[in-house]
Amino acid sequence: MLNSSGQPAEALILFGITGDLARRKLFPALYDLTAEGVADIPIIGVASRGWTDEILREHARDALEAAGITIDEEVFSRLAGNLCYVSGDYREPDTFVDIAKRADGGACAVSYLAIPPDLFDDVVEGLSSAGLNREGRLVLEKPFGRDTESAQQLNEIVHRHFSEDRVYRIDHFLGKEAVQNLMIFRFSNTILEPVWNRHYIRGVQITMAEDFGVEGRGKFYDNVGAVRDVIQNHLLQVMALLAMEPPVSEHPDALRDERVKVLTAVESLTANDIVRGQYEGYRSEPGVAPDSDTETFAAVRLEIDSWRWAGVPWIIRAGKGLADTVTEAVVEFQRPPRPLFADSDCVPGANRLTFRTKPDEDISLSLQAKVPGPTMVSGPVDLHLQHDRKRGRDAYHRLLASALQGDPSLFARQDGVVEAWRIVDDILTGADPVVDYQRHTWGPRKADRLLGEDWAWATP
Repeated sequence: MLNSSGQPAEALILFGITGDLARRKLFPALYDLTAEGVADIPIIGVASRGWTDEILREHARDALEAAGITIDEEVFSRLAGNLCYVSGDYREPDTFVDIAKRADGGACAVSYLAIPPDLFDDVVEGLSSAGLNREGRLVLEKPFGRDTESAQQLNEIVHRHFSEDRVYRIDHFLGKEAVQNLMIFRFSNTILEPVWNRHYIRGVQITMAEDFGVEGRGKFYDNVGAVRDVIQNHLLQVMALLAMEPPVSEHPDALRDERVKVLTAVESLTANDIVRGQYEGYRSEPGVAPDSDTETFAAVRLEIDSWRWAGVPWIIRAGKGLADTVTEAVVEFQRPPRPLFADSDCVPGANRLTFRTKPDEDISLSLQAKVPGPTMVSGPVDLHLQHDRKRGRDAYHRLLASALQGDPSLFARQDGVVEAWRIVDDILTGADPVVDYQRHTWGPRKADRLLGEDWAWATP
């Protein structure tokens, strides 16, 4: 499904082509898209290093081999034939004159900015000076600012030269196969709709845990923290997908409208709604300030003030140095009003529907069944979704293809980005100091207070 700017791309311009993102994600995606015939257009890599076309092509081969791809020489020959390189300063107009020449007259050029946000102004100005903004599209990597004010400033910079319908903000979570399946599972199974509301759902817990630390990225991470890194973007988007109403049509903006409606209905977080933690030893990591108050763990409790979800708690937690590496959403249903077959102290457990996206894609439903034996006592029985199918496309494969084809449905929109920052703005500077926690645990015990007295963590 295409929007008004949805003509197929006639050229792809990759700023930051020599960086880590291009090596790990973009070159493998480009190889697959070339094999499918989607990316048979000029691909112009741009960076400051004094490379040549041939060096870039060798770099592309090295990146594909490092990704474990078995290279088909015919496919790589086509990719290499499309690849070229422009070395230059983003502040110099001549750089963009060279880019326009390499684009070979392609009016609809997709410019992908895999560069720091403080360079966006120079690049969008340069693209405009070369006329590459008139029919072109702009793809931005997160972060989209550091708070509401900076996000709005960033939008103003971009909108000077690109209208909103030509701006594609990547949140790679929205391109993941498992996240795509979450939407299909929700809206293709009518059995869920009657119980998908505050009358039957007790609460929802979303967890993104990593058992490793900052791994040499201390200088970067110390300026970001868990809230900015994954909660404000990835995990609020997962919440929106779980909570949104069915889109009214297949138009790309219909899906984005519903995600934004959820974020708009979420109350802004306060200091009482968050617990921040920091794993022991974090301040000794290279690049981390010795008195750092940056959170490596955060748990927040949100409320969605809508007819469907009023009163249902949504708990999001994310952290590094935790007990396991797992990303999942657990929907817990209300318990039965009273036990029918057992003593009052043998209350049946709650039904839970779990969507796991990492380490493996998995959907499971926990039901209650009789425990074998003489007593009428129930216990949990898990039903797992199992099906044989090929592994889905990588998120960057899907998102890059969508940008080239002009389909914005899986990309973040300006109003959604601003609403997500609005939700977390007050806790970015107004939260309590971090609490220490030991590595390989589930974070500080203080986070338990967000659950209340009659709820427990859905431990993966």
